[in-house]
Amino acid sequence: NPQTKTPHPPGRIEQAMTEARVNIDPTKSTDELVKIAMKAIRPLIPIRFEEVEVAVKLPPAYAPKAYGEVAAFGKLSREAWQNNGAWIGVVQIPAGMQTEFYALINRLTRGEAETKLLKR
Repeated sequence: NPQTKTPHPPGRIEQAMTEARVNIDPTKSTDELVKIAMKAIRPLIPIRFEEVEVAVKLPPAYAPKAYGEVAAFGKLSREAWQNNGAWIGVVQIPAGMQTEFYALINRLTRGEAETKLLKR
């Protein structure tokens, strides 16, 4: 909710989707469904997506296996493989997914990765 800078409650979003008559097609991708739903409910409730950029350094022992999941979680804006086998990248993710992203990084690297929030 851009006016209060807090997320809309799930019930309010569901109500707006019902009013806008948004149909969920299970054959479409999640990203496509989100775009359709956002376009339909935007006239009914004010919506703004916040994204953050997180710099990530995966240690050499975990980088090859963890890279795929990290890259799939968000949009990579920059990345580089280091000579020692470590991976450094900047990932753009929705602000509301930060906790899940950090949990994923910690699970994949057993807490050995380094992260830094670059842009809010």
